[in-house]
Amino acid sequence: MKILIVGGGGREHAIAWKLSKENNVEKIYCAPGNAGIAKVAQCVNISDSDIENLVKFAKENNIDLTVVGPEVTLVNGIVDEFEKKGLKIFGPNKECSTFEGSKAFSKDFMIRHNIPTAKYKEYTNLDEAISEIDSFGYPVVIKADGLAAGKGVVIPENREDAINTLREIMSDKKFGSAGEKIVVEEFLSGIETSILAFVDNDTIVPMVSAKDHKKVYNFEKGPNTGGMGTFSPSEIYTDELSKEISEKVLNRTLEGFKKDNLNYKGVLFIGLMITEDGPKVLEYNVRFGDPETQSVLFRLETDLHKIMEAILDNKLKDIEINYKKEEAVCVMLTSGGYPEDYEKGKVITGLEDLDEDIVVFHSGTKMLDGNLVTNGGRVIGITTSAGSVEEAAKKVYKNIEKINFEGMHYRTDIGIKFCEEISF
Repeated sequence: MKILIVGGGGREHAIAWKLSKENNVEKIYCAPGNAGIAKVAQCVNISDSDIENLVKFAKENNIDLTVVGPEVTLVNGIVDEFEKKGLKIFGPNKECSTFEGSKAFSKDFMIRHNIPTAKYKEYTNLDEAISEIDSFGYPVVIKADGLAAGKGVVIPENREDAINTLREIMSDKKFGSAGEKIVVEEFLSGIETSILAFVDNDTIVPMVSAKDHKKVYNFEKGPNTGGMGTFSPSEIYTDELSKEISEKVLNRTLEGFKKDNLNYKGVLFIGLMITEDGPKVLEYNVRFGDPETQSVLFRLETDLHKIMEAILDNKLKDIEINYKKEEAVCVMLTSGGYPEDYEKGKVITGLEDLDEDIVVFHSGTKMLDGNLVTNGGRVIGITTSAGSVEEAAKKVYKNIEKINFEGMHYRTDIGIKFCEEISF
């Protein structure tokens, strides 16, 4: 079968890498792809936002299955356009993608369907938000309603910072139109984790757990990023907790989809805070997480394309999904200055010296004058598996020492015990 992957980051590289190892997959295209993806797929010079030309390419090249990585493309309705043309595509439709496109929509859904979450209120008026901000207590969580590349959540510690944040988002348009509406929430104490799940109309199946590290510096310090690294499984994700999340979150979410007549098919990413009062949902995303995918797909044994086809046929319940017991770690190497301003075009060296069991997932790279160079904030994810998370982390960090580019930054605590003990 011929598969088209839409996107050009680390998540898409992990998807392409996994599919490239599967029987019955004869050809993989990726639009636009990146320098790393080019080793396992044919990169196509079409932007992941150019839905019209993506449809045209899929038609002309007899693509059997299209897999969508980025949330913006899903929110903009690529699935609906492909389906209109009779093309098979994996991902939720435009209506269902609103779960990520609007935080207010998601929160309303959670409340209506009795899914545990933080108390909240949405605002479109700056003065009203300022006048009521104290009622949430401090710290307080302020979210841009729309898409902000994983950076639209700010947690001010006091009134002054909260008001400044509100002004930056709503008045100064720090996140553009994404901040025309905001959601203010009570701050939840606990340990943050996430779960990815496969979903069709009748079934929701959680993948193995993964833990993301959002903050740019060690010990969860500094601003939020798109993700600095992950490991799988998340050590806090016990059998008892898994059962509770299935009952209170996953099953209620699926029932909510049914009650609201939402034809949700694809991957659902659920961000969770494990509080003293049990798990609470922070957010829904409507696609594979990045960099969670790099750790989770590293462990997936079942053919990914078979799972996707089962979901599209509404037969998820009929497929057995298996993972290898080895545990995985992915550490992101980022450009200096990320998540704020950073430079591109820095030559990357040392990748040819890495151990054989290390896989490099490219997030922001390109070839320039015969050199591999940086082309984004998150550059590459160094990934491997071992008998334990700590063992895998040691292997990853040993190999990172061989890699270099100007301004290279990474966290040194991914997969280290301390991260499981602190509150976020």
